[in-house]
Amino acid sequence: MVSDGVAVGETRGEIRSETRGGQTKAAILRAARERFAAQGYERTTIRGVAADAGIDPSMVMRYFGNKEGLFDAALAVDLRLPDLAAVPAGELAQALVRHFVERWEGDPADDALLVLLRSAVTHEAAAARMREVFAAQVAPALGPGRGERVAGLVATQLLGLALTRYLLRLPPMVGLSPEEVIAAVSPGVAAVL
Repeated sequence: MVSDGVAVGETRGEIRSETRGGQTKAAILRAARERFAAQGYERTTIRGVAADAGIDPSMVMRYFGNKEGLFDAALAVDLRLPDLAAVPAGELAQALVRHFVERWEGDPADDALLVLLRSAVTHEAAAARMREVFAAQVAPALGPGRGERVAGLVATQLLGLALTRYLLRLPPMVGLSPEEVIAAVSPGVAAVL
C-alpha cells in the first residue's frame, strides 16, 4: 500500500537513502567511464575511480564487487540505433553516420562505446564485448541479407572515425564540423552497404 508516495513499511529516510545510493552509483559509473576512456582498463584503478567520484573505494566495491564488475557495468552499451528499416536505402549510410556522430558529439567521455573501443586494444573482455555489440545491434539493424560481414565493414568506418576524431583527436578530424564529418564519411559507409 502507498501513502503520500511512500510504501507502507518504508520510511522517507529509506527512500532518501535509495536516492542517494542511485546518485552514488551514477557518480561511480561516470567516473569509471571517464577513467576507462582516458586510461584504458589496465591503468584504471578502483582507488582512482573512487577519488574521482568523491567517495571511499569500499563504496565502489559495495556496488560493483571488483574492477571487472565495474568495467562491465560502465560498459553496458546500447547503441540506441534508430529504426533503419524506415530509412530509404540511399539515405541509410548518412543516417548511420549521423547517429554515431551525434552520439559522440554529446559527451564522448561518457559514451560507453568509446570507452569500450579504447579498452578493447589491451583487454580481451572489452574486445569480445565490442564484437558482441556490433554483432547483436548493428548487423540486425542493417536489415536482412547484409549480415555480420557488412556490419564488420561498417564498423571499420565508424570505429575508425571514433578513434581518429574522439580518442586520438587528430587535428584534421577535430577541425571538421559534425556536418562535414557526416558528409565525408557517409560515402565510405554507402560503398560498404
